[in-house]
Amino acid sequence: MSQKQTQSYLFPLIIVFIVCFLIGFITTMNNSMIELCSKAFKLTAQQGQYVNTAFYGAYILAIPFSLLMSKIGYKGTLILGLAVAGIGFIINSLGINGVLDQDVSTIYAVFLGSMCVVAMGVVMLQNVANPYVMVLGSPEKGAFRMTLSQALNSVATTVAPLFITYMIFTNKDPEGNVIATGADIPGPFLGLGIFTLIICGILVFLKLPKIDEGKQSEEAGEKIVEKSSVFKYPHVWLGALGIFMYMGVEIGVPSMLPYKFKVLGLDGATTFLTFYWGGMMVGRFIGAGILTKFEPRVLLSSCITLGAICIGASLVLPGMISVWCMLAAGLFHSVMWPLVFNLGLQKLGRHTKAASGIINTGVIGAAILMPIMGAVVDNISLSTGGTIVTDPDTLKEVVTPTSTGVTIAISLMFVYYVYLLWFCWKGSKIGLNEKK
Repeated sequence: MSQKQTQSYLFPLIIVFIVCFLIGFITTMNNSMIELCSKAFKLTAQQGQYVNTAFYGAYILAIPFSLLMSKIGYKGTLILGLAVAGIGFIINSLGINGVLDQDVSTIYAVFLGSMCVVAMGVVMLQNVANPYVMVLGSPEKGAFRMTLSQALNSVATTVAPLFITYMIFTNKDPEGNVIATGADIPGPFLGLGIFTLIICGILVFLKLPKIDEGKQSEEAGEKIVEKSSVFKYPHVWLGALGIFMYMGVEIGVPSMLPYKFKVLGLDGATTFLTFYWGGMMVGRFIGAGILTKFEPRVLLSSCITLGAICIGASLVLPGMISVWCMLAAGLFHSVMWPLVFNLGLQKLGRHTKAASGIINTGVIGAAILMPIMGAVVDNISLSTGGTIVTDPDTLKEVVTPTSTGVTIAISLMFVYYVYLLWFCWKGSKIGLNEKK
């Protein structure tokens, strides 16, 4: 690739990296709301995971949005995604303010609905960001650029739990315990909505280049025998399932940590999430560097194995040591997303946009797997000594989690690790050498 071409990609990459930061901040902020929502709305473990369902469930629209992207282009999708996300935040703020005098179930429903709107915007942004990073440069450096973008994304995911802690978890009783209510949410979320819409307005006036994935491949000297349809590439669908399983790994730790804290008799899990996302940030920066020296499949399989070891250690070691083992898994989860995504987008040419939508659909794994894990916590806890506590104000019943219930739920993550390892070495190669 010529020096001129390299320079022409710099500014668009900066724009995409900013979008990646925003995606990471919004996504992690949503997940970090589980502890607050559980306290404010008196939720069971399964009900608390509906925060993940409302947000990640929107990724079922990834394929329709990718088709929309083919019609309105990358820039149009980028602007539309930011606009939808910003409007969703404003709906959240105004909607909750309007129903604060209603019961907690109504407030929670408004919160979930508005966050689903925000998520729709994030899905569009995700569809733009990943293929943009992949094609803005040489194909052989695609995994490097993807990992670097995710490293910047991780800076945002590290900051987001602190935002929740210090901007929303602000009301405390005389003993210093957090008092969580729905009234804590509207102000900060209104600010986020306005900020997102400002970025959207700026982007309207910026000139971004058009991207032709097929032309990019030809310029790089990469010969691709394209099939007639993206649906004929098995590695794309297996990659989508890989992202589905990966979400159970990445989101499994922060989603299960509050229940881990409860069985240990501790509070403040949200604050500790900064260490998990911080580990992912460090891992992605390191990964961006070592990807130039190691084959991506070797790095991915090593991280899968080490992540599983951390989770396994958290199940057998006592007290806070087990918590730190769970948090340490973030260091190894860090490069899994970009590497799995990259393996799913191999040798697609003009089908890259559609394939990105298919693979992004796998993010619904967090919407499906997290409530299942929450249900395991509730049901196993009830059969192993857990009690049902009725809140005196709302009369809602909440299950007290037990160590056995939490342990079995976390153990489901090993199923996800096994599939990821198979996809790394087998599934990602299926069909790549087939002809039209």
